[in-house]
Amino acid sequence: MLDRYAIAALKPGLNRIATRLVRAGIGADAVTWSGFAIGMAAALAIAQHRFGWGLALLLTSRLADGLDGAVARLTRPTDRGAFLDIALDFIFYASIPLAFAIAEPSANALPAAVLLAAFIGTASSFLAFAVMAERRQMASSAYPAKGLYYLGGLTEATETLACFVLMCVWPQHFALWAYGFAALCAVTIATRLAAGWQCFG
Repeated sequence: MLDRYAIAALKPGLNRIATRLVRAGIGADAVTWSGFAIGMAAALAIAQHRFGWGLALLLTSRLADGLDGAVARLTRPTDRGAFLDIALDFIFYASIPLAFAIAEPSANALPAAVLLAAFIGTASSFLAFAVMAERRQMASSAYPAKGLYYLGGLTEATETLACFVLMCVWPQHFALWAYGFAALCAVTIATRLAAGWQCFG
């Protein structure tokens, strides 16, 4: 829901940094892999109860996630890069609830499982719509720069990041954030299923 506004606000700054990366000979795929590695380090820190480090690494990872696309647009976007970006993003998103479950299994395992199930719903509905949209050669007017058809919803990357920040700042309330965000994901799943039903009928 908020991604388009976040992208518009961050785009000038990301483009400036991306220009410097391109001049330094750093490609988009390298930025993607680096961001993913930092994201996995964030999950490891959270699993070890180092929530402050987890938050810092998590935010750095998402900065890299914004930069890889900016670097690609300044050079040459590729299908491989688009595939890598979305695949590693979903692995990262799953790693954070899992890390909280590892940190406090007795308190966090069930809410983490519920949230991960919700993530499967949002991810599968997102990707299934993208596949069908590509087959019909549809283009997204809201996110024209994305490497695949980007179907928005109530819970997009910006909202997910905000939820992860809350979890890191107040980890003792992880269950509240997890259940609450899972409920919002359920709304996103429902709206995406409805959109698919209408568009592909």
